[in-house]
Amino acid sequence: MALTGRTALLAALGALVVGLLAPSFGGVAAVTGVLFLAVLADLVLAAPVRSLRIVRSGDTTVRLGEPATVELAVTNAAGRPLRARIRDAWPPSAWRPGLAVSASRHSVLVPAGERRRLSTVLTPTRRGDHHAHKVTVRSLGPLGLAARQGSHLVPWTVRALPPFTSRKHLPSRLARLRELDGRTSVLTRGQGTEFDSLREYLPGDDVRSIDWRASARRQTVAVRTWRPERDRHILVVLDTGRTSAGRVGDAPRLDAALDAALLLTALATRAGDRVDLLAHDVRKRASVAGRSPSEILPAFTNAMAVLEPALFETDMRSLVSTALRMAPHRSLVVILTGLDAGPVEDGLLPLVPQLTKRHEVVLASVSDPHLDELAAARGTLDAVYGAASAEQTRAERRHTAEHLTRHGVTVLDAPPAALAPALADAYLALKAAGRL
Repeated sequence: MALTGRTALLAALGALVVGLLAPSFGGVAAVTGVLFLAVLADLVLAAPVRSLRIVRSGDTTVRLGEPATVELAVTNAAGRPLRARIRDAWPPSAWRPGLAVSASRHSVLVPAGERRRLSTVLTPTRRGDHHAHKVTVRSLGPLGLAARQGSHLVPWTVRALPPFTSRKHLPSRLARLRELDGRTSVLTRGQGTEFDSLREYLPGDDVRSIDWRASARRQTVAVRTWRPERDRHILVVLDTGRTSAGRVGDAPRLDAALDAALLLTALATRAGDRVDLLAHDVRKRASVAGRSPSEILPAFTNAMAVLEPALFETDMRSLVSTALRMAPHRSLVVILTGLDAGPVEDGLLPLVPQLTKRHEVVLASVSDPHLDELAAARGTLDAVYGAASAEQTRAERRHTAEHLTRHGVTVLDAPPAALAPALADAYLALKAAGRL
């Protein structure tokens, strides 16, 4: 049972009447009795809550930051109309700050034997699964003095997918891919190119591309043109360990890594390459392999949606061994991890030769642009100390990157907004050079 503000107002008015007109025990009893009977009648006439049938429907997935609509179908099977206030409870991360109260509460009038639909608009602020809590119904009586209250458990889950903000870079990278892939054939032959066509020799062409047999048949000098090979294998490895939990701006490093992985996946899929995913810290957290081109991006976003950084050090030996099992043949292995000197030099660096012996390896890391601001600061003693500390951190990252480069790893170190296009450019450069 719940009492409304109208009941409190009537009680206050009754106290005023007793104080002015009948200041006695009998006056108090009379006013209290009338109010009690009115509340009791309101409770009896209110529609029952337990007999309501509530069913959910609506969106089950949404991009982070975009709205999702979940509907409640409320059926009143009682013989009295339902005048109710309904609270559709969800976790705080399912709403934008300040909107939880207004968006989760509904007022509804459902005649006897009828059904009404209510829409709850969610705007998740965190990736992952958001589970509905109880639906609380407060059924008011006709006088509006009291209400029956109860809750129904109506399960529903809305999964917030990564936002894929780097998709704006996809059209320009696809245009560059088309230049590499047959529309502008290249004469440079490498490990990752295949024969495309023959054309007449032009001054400046590489003489090593001359096809002498075709030239003899044509009675003119013909040269071979090449294009990047299709159906190459790419393995995207996400380090979900401690370093991925560090925040750069308003988001953890892992979010920027996910965005870069999605852009690379979309681009490589359009190029005809096969892309697999591995997320790992001390154990395998997610894996996507062997999907068709139309299934790859949805499968990646679903797997990435529930990934959260783990607050312990990544087991690099287990990560590398799992990656080698998933990529038994020559592949492009893209590792999205940190460039902190300790974890890389003690964990990953001794294992790099196992990867570079068989695969082309790219390591992409999220840098903190705040370090550049600190390194440039001057004017006060605190600013100078901060600049020295920031410069030391940047020097350690450069030193770690040089170590990896000497072992044959392509290293990318970029701030969150620039990491995704930098990784896409590195992929296109490898295809253009015939190294993939």
